[in-house]
Amino acid sequence: MRRNGVILPAAIVAAIAVGGVSAAAWLMGPSASGASGAAAGLESITNTKTVALLQQEHQQAIVMSNASRTLTVVAKAKVATPSSAVASANQSSSSSSSSSTGTAAEPTAAAPDPGTAQSIAYNMLASFGFSTSQFGCLQDIWQRESGWSYDAENPSGAYGIPQSLPASKMASAGSDYLTNPATQIKWGLGYIKDVYGSPCAAWNFELANNYY
Repeated sequence: MRRNGVILPAAIVAAIAVGGVSAAAWLMGPSASGASGAAAGLESITNTKTVALLQQEHQQAIVMSNASRTLTVVAKAKVATPSSAVASANQSSSSSSSSSTGTAAEPTAAAPDPGTAQSIAYNMLASFGFSTSQFGCLQDIWQRESGWSYDAENPSGAYGIPQSLPASKMASAGSDYLTNPATQIKWGLGYIKDVYGSPCAAWNFELANNYY
């Protein structure tokens, strides 16, 4: 854009020079070839180096002006729309929530051996609306809490496989809650569903708080 300031004065000077020569030629009258003095003066000016340079400068100015407009368009800043800002904020918030909760990946586990307490729990999952993919989480919770032992007792008074506190809570699942793993598991799965919604949600809580 700066070169336009140079070309404009140069163009004015050239115009004045052409006008002056034309006027002088007019006063001098017809030339020997029969053409008017003005026409001859214009012809001589056109062939001068000054006009050639001015024409070259003029072409360069046009090229630079076009280039400036092109660069301006390319460098135009992108303006964020409200919808894109909200989407970006939501994405950032979602990423922060995932990282801050410390959610663990669901552990995987094969079907347990028949006749074990784990097998009883595995077969009961569907009756509580849980898929077998939740068994890995359940196995980890009760392994940590009681080692899957029906008579595991904590100094706090928690008892059995699900570590019910107090143990008498499990009576709602059966009167044999002190000795029957199936009764304890039935109560424990109901507790997990009511409080956490799923074994894996309970496991994530256990990891964060060391109890469930």
